[in-house]
Amino acid sequence: MTHSGRRAALLLGLGGVLTGCGFQPVYMRTGDGPGPATGLAEIEVKPIYERPGQILREALLGRFRSESGTPRKFDLQVTFWITGEAQGVLNFTQPTRIRLVGNSNWSLSSRDPKPARLTEGTDRLVDGFDLFDAQYFAMDLSNEAVQRRLAEAMAERITLRLAMWFHQHPSAVG
Repeated sequence: MTHSGRRAALLLGLGGVLTGCGFQPVYMRTGDGPGPATGLAEIEVKPIYERPGQILREALLGRFRSESGTPRKFDLQVTFWITGEAQGVLNFTQPTRIRLVGNSNWSLSSRDPKPARLTEGTDRLVDGFDLFDAQYFAMDLSNEAVQRRLAEAMAERITLRLAMWFHQHPSAVG
């Protein structure tokens, strides 16, 4: 058996073992009825302000994989902000690294006549970039790249937390 053939056999075997243990991919719809992916598709993501918030909202929508005709049963309200701080300051007060901290507060509510808060969370992520001897446009590009990474990572974290909630509350999905 070739190296790639052994790898394929190992992956198939591993997939079978994980399926037997109850493993279910977050983003996959199953034939067993509604699951976490169905619940995610039923979420309306409210607008998130500022450019990093817009990136976060687009990332969430991409992960939720909701289709245009899917009725919305839930509202997701997210507040997202990024703060920065200088690190590695040289003796003449020039920083050599910027650390950016992405923070979010989010809550999932039902869309009933009397909306109820179903779950909520707070998350914090850290990333950064070097600026030693960098020109202004290079620093600006680095800053934008880090903000995008923070927004994408935050979307992944929020999505996984919501999927866990839907898994623990299957009656909410229908």
